[in-house]
Amino acid sequence: MMATTHVFVGLVLVAPVAVAAPDLATPLAVGAIVGGLLPDVDLVLTHRKTFHFPVLGAAGAVSAATLAAVAPSPFTAGIAACAASAWIHAASDALGGGPEMDPWTNPSDRAVYDHARGRWIRPRRWIRYDGAPEDALLASALAVPAFVVFSGPIRTVVAVALAVSLGYTLVRRRLVEWTPEWLE
Repeated sequence: MMATTHVFVGLVLVAPVAVAAPDLATPLAVGAIVGGLLPDVDLVLTHRKTFHFPVLGAAGAVSAATLAAVAPSPFTAGIAACAASAWIHAASDALGGGPEMDPWTNPSDRAVYDHARGRWIRPRRWIRYDGAPEDALLASALAVPAFVVFSGPIRTVVAVALAVSLGYTLVRRRLVEWTPEWLE
């Protein structure tokens, strides 16, 4: 899935809490956005292994959510949103294709690494590859509740991220041709 789709998933995840506690909406949204993007920092390392924790991340997300429930504050809410979004990002990468640049020509059997078992989880390919038309459709659907619940700069971030998602989808398959070999 696209990084923006992961961000929208995180925003939808925290939206009910933001509605119930509007004073926490901004830290929840910022945490969800950061958490939705954070695992992909490993693009320059071993992608979907170094900072993706699809199984072990659950413990961090539950711990952070428990802390936020026991001691609610903007800081704990933001950390909980970040941890939950990062975990959901890592876990949901198994629903897509592999991390390769051209999964439509040479699909791998590696979606995301499970550090608990020391092996790769196979891709389910419900979303064939990041930027696939079904990924754009999912991102668009997930952006709607995020756009409705959040306001101000967060709503602007959602609108820009959706535009980036749709633009990326239009050029995704051409990116392989445009990418220098050393970057692949």
